[in-house]
Amino acid sequence: MQFLPISSYDQLVGSEGPKYKQICSSIKSAIQSGAYQEGFRLPSEHELVQSYGASRVTVSRALRELQIGGFIDRRAGSGTYVRATTPKHHTFGLLIPDLGETEIFEPICQGMVAKQRDQNHVLVWGPSLISAAATPAEAKQVCGRLIANRVSGVFFAPVEATPLRHEINEAVVSMFGEAQTPLILLDRDIYDYPKRSNLDVVGIDNRRAGFVATQHLISAGCRKIGFVGRHHLAPSCVARSAGYRDAIRQSAETLGPEVVERIDPSDRELVKDLMDRCQLDGVVCSNDRTAALLMRTFASLGIAVPEQVRIVAFDDVKYANLLTVPLTTVHQPCDELGAAAIVAMSQRIANRDMPARDILVNFNLVVRQSCGSPRS
Repeated sequence: MQFLPISSYDQLVGSEGPKYKQICSSIKSAIQSGAYQEGFRLPSEHELVQSYGASRVTVSRALRELQIGGFIDRRAGSGTYVRATTPKHHTFGLLIPDLGETEIFEPICQGMVAKQRDQNHVLVWGPSLISAAATPAEAKQVCGRLIANRVSGVFFAPVEATPLRHEINEAVVSMFGEAQTPLILLDRDIYDYPKRSNLDVVGIDNRRAGFVATQHLISAGCRKIGFVGRHHLAPSCVARSAGYRDAIRQSAETLGPEVVERIDPSDRELVKDLMDRCQLDGVVCSNDRTAALLMRTFASLGIAVPEQVRIVAFDDVKYANLLTVPLTTVHQPCDELGAAAIVAMSQRIANRDMPARDILVNFNLVVRQSCGSPRS
């Protein structure tokens, strides 16, 4: 059996990046240079393990990347072959409401751009879906243009913060479904937890994130903790509130009752009424924007953060560390989410019959001054 002519273990030692990417690049170079012709049968995984001095898991991952990229075919019981046609370079559409004005989707898109360069795909930056007067008909027009352009797939961040969000989101999903255009959802499903669509969703585990954020307040000594979000919460925020409830119920013997409020955090009277009624000493906010607005309202009411009330939120946007009281928040790993979305789309195109998946990227809690030091 012929071994790889491009790279061996000794040549890979000085290369950069994970070992599986080095092996993937080596085989890809052999194919692109013509050293491996169309239809050529590659060495077995066992032989590649010996050739590269790598583990079988590492070699298998490299081959999987090449298969997703369209360079090889893996045939059960036969072997791995150089694909008879050149890899297809896809064009993907982006449907992200208010792109350019959001706080996490721009960096997610940057992660997508970086990942798609590796695979020579193209992203089509479509217009915003939502405005103050958006309608389902307007959303359908945007979808129609992408379908007419024959995009290979679409990344969609479901619409939120509008009474028409369910109608718009279902219209978008229906149109691409009828056109048989693969759709990957970013950050959230189109339905509130626990309902689930039949589409792939790339994001963090928002319910677990809600639990972790609430548990941090409990560990900091808070005993009357509420969850505050604005009206028309996105499904991701609804899942965060479910995680909040899980944490409260787990420690019910030492905590006050659950308090979940959907209010305008800038409304001074509503916030004052909430604090008078519930005497909260901790607040889990649905996202960083809600927390920033609530902090400003607290300041106008003379409520000190973190001395009187501690706050934790989600997203870790750029200004979270620049607030008057830097915000403790769950960090969204945007670059990793963007890269995961590109991989998920490639896999979906290669295998359209796969069950719908939750593709979850791990998060971490960034602790800052808004939660103070633990109370005795």
